Amino acid sequence: MAPETEPPFQRIAAELRRRIAAGELAPGERVPSTRRIAQDWGVALATATKALTVLRLEGLVEALPRVGTVVAAPAGPPAGTPAAPGTPADTAPGQPHRSPAAEGELNRERILRAALELADAEGLAALSMRAVAARLGVSAMSPYRYVTSKDELVLLTADLAFGEAAYPAEPPAGWRARLELGARTLWSLFRRHPWLAQLSPVTRPLVLPNLMAHAEWALAALEGHGLDATTVLDTHVLLYSYIEGIAVNLEREAQAQATTGLTEQEWMDSRTPALGALIASGRFPAYTRLVAELPDGYDLDLDALFEFGLANLLDGLTARIERAAAGHDRA
Repeated sequence: MAPETEPPFQRIAAELRRRIAAGELAPGERVPSTRRIAQDWGVALATATKALTVLRLEGLVEALPRVGTVVAAPAGPPAGTPAAPGTPADTAPGQPHRSPAAEGELNRERILRAALELADAEGLAALSMRAVAARLGVSAMSPYRYVTSKDELVLLTADLAFGEAAYPAEPPAGWRARLELGARTLWSLFRRHPWLAQLSPVTRPLVLPNLMAHAEWALAALEGHGLDATTVLDTHVLLYSYIEGIAVNLEREAQAQATTGLTEQEWMDSRTPALGALIASGRFPAYTRLVAELPDGYDLDLDALFEFGLANLLDGLTARIERAAAGHDRA
């Protein structure tokens, strides 16, 4: 273990480095997330991020989107090997070296790409200006030359994520096919970047150009079918909030796994005695009858649930549009 006089991030990095060297954490195995480190060591998320960044710069770990930070495959000399000649003398052991070249090559695009990778790997709570600087190996204040605040960083990173998918120049025929494509496109983005669903309540919409492109696609699909403007907007907000509402569980599940160390199935298995007690109580006959019809249990698949809900929403909208179109035609 590193001496207690060392900064917390160095002590954490040293302990994780020891576990990797001892084989307690094998290549490909996930290391504690920033949330878990913060909880176990009683430190801030920025400190946890800094510790993982030290190990990443040493090549001991790597961040994989929606997996987290894992032990990297062995490459080069093992941890603790003396620095090669030419290593700056003022770089302390375990301290990420901030090279002048890295500072000089810094730009907004690099910052946002690093922020996107960080949010994808560790979640929205881990995203900060300091954490991005640590990930890039530059001084803590360097990103402020290109991004003014954490709030701006989050919004710009979200806009980058929402811009990863585009729509065809020739839309499919029919309003329903267009809305299905728009909904599935948004779902795929939330799937790829689950933290997006945590950003803002639907009552405070994000004013982002790339998010607006998704809204434009949906609004154009609803045009010309006899719906008044309020109904068109209500329909768009309802559809978007449905997609976001399902997607919010993606990040919550990742957070729950990081906090408890249990997968979704492991957590459900641990609840079996409690559910059995509810059935045995006789207070919930409908639930008891339902469980009896599911001998193999019930697997909650968010992708299947999304498709089920989307079909039902559009079925209901079909009847509304048909009535509106009939009334519009008679006017």
